[in-house]
Amino acid sequence: MGKNESRTLTSVKVDTELFEEFKVQTIRYKFSLKKLVDRAILLYLEDDEFRNKLHSKNDLEFKRK
Repeated sequence: MGKNESRTLTSVKVDTELFEEFKVQTIRYKFSLKKLVDRAILLYLEDDEFRNKLHSKNDLEFKRK
């Protein structure tokens, strides 16, 4: 993506517990929500297995490993 790329500002409400854990992990792995969203959208559009996995994931309860 180049410097003159267009961007869309969105706003979504996410599960508090999931987001809190995500923030901890982003610090540990030097990642960001923007990177996650951009990459997830790209994978969703290009990868049938990834898209099917997301569609079948209904249990959103976080289970610490």
